[in-house]
Amino acid sequence: MNQSPGIELLHGAVDCHVHACPHINGRSLTVLDAVRSAAEASMSGLGLMDNFSNSAGYAALAMRELGHLGVDVFGGLIMEPPAGGVSADAVRIALDYGYGGAGGGARFISLPTHHTRNVARQEQRSPSYIETCLEIPERGEMPGDLPEILDLVAARDVVLNTGHIAPAEAVRLVEVARARGVTRILTPASHYAADEVVALAGLGAMTEHSFFFASHATQAGLTHVDAARNTVIPVTASRMVELIKAAGVEHCVLSSDCGVFLLPPPVEGLREFLLLLESCGLERDDMRQMVVANPAYLFKVGDG
Repeated sequence: MNQSPGIELLHGAVDCHVHACPHINGRSLTVLDAVRSAAEASMSGLGLMDNFSNSAGYAALAMRELGHLGVDVFGGLIMEPPAGGVSADAVRIALDYGYGGAGGGARFISLPTHHTRNVARQEQRSPSYIETCLEIPERGEMPGDLPEILDLVAARDVVLNTGHIAPAEAVRLVEVARARGVTRILTPASHYAADEVVALAGLGAMTEHSFFFASHATQAGLTHVDAARNTVIPVTASRMVELIKAAGVEHCVLSSDCGVFLLPPPVEGLREFLLLLESCGLERDDMRQMVVANPAYLFKVGDG
C-alpha cells in the first residue's frame, strides 16, 4: 500500500491532463498502466490528452478492459493538424467515437496546443509556419469551422479547452463560446496574469494549472508535435498559488500534465504537485476542490 506523504489528497481525484497515449517522445507509462495506478491511489477519473489523435478511443478501450477498477477514463480531441485540425467533421467524429453506449465519445474539444500563433511565436517558428497556425481575432467572426465547432460543443455539453492561445485570445474566445451556449470551459492559464484569470473566471471559465510547468521538464527541449525541440517558460508554484487565489478556487483545476519520460508517472506527479502547492500556501480543502470537485463537474466524471 502506498504510504507516500500526501497520497490521501488523491482519494477521489480527477487528473484531467495525462499523457499516456503513444507519442513521438518517450512515455513513462501506457494508458492501461495509468488507469491501474489511478485505481491504486483511489482516484475517480483520468483524462487522456493526445496531440496526434482523438483520445476518446483509448479511453473507450480502457473502460472496456479496466472499467471494473472504478476509474472513469475519458478522452477528447486536441485539434492539432495530425488529429484532423480545426475541423467540424473531426469534432463530429470525436463526439461519438467509442464502442457505443453511455459514456462514450469525446468529453472535451480543445483548440490546438502547439499550432497556435501564440506558441509558434514563442518557439520562434518561421513566418510561413506561423501563418498556418490558429489565432483568435480581436473582433469579428471566429475563423474557419470554429463557429460550427462551438455549436457542436454546446449541443453535446462537453468541455471546450481553449488550448495554448494568448490571454486576450482566450478571453475573446470564452466570450463568444458563452454567447453560443458553451457552459463548460477550461483554459490552461499558468502563464497568464492575475487580471486575466480574474476576467476568465468572471466569464464562467475554469483555469487550469499543471505540474509540468513547475517541473524540471521545462528545462529540456522536447519534441511535442514534430522534430523541433523546444523548451517552455517555467512557472513557480508560488506564482500559480497567486493566480489561483486571484481567480478563486471555485474557478480552478489542478492537473499533472505528466506522462513524458522526464517526469514521474501521473499519480506521483500529481501527489508532488499538491504538496508543492501546499508548501506555497494553499489549504488542503481548497486543493481537494480543485482536484476532485471542479474537474468532476467539468468532465461529468461518474455520470456515464
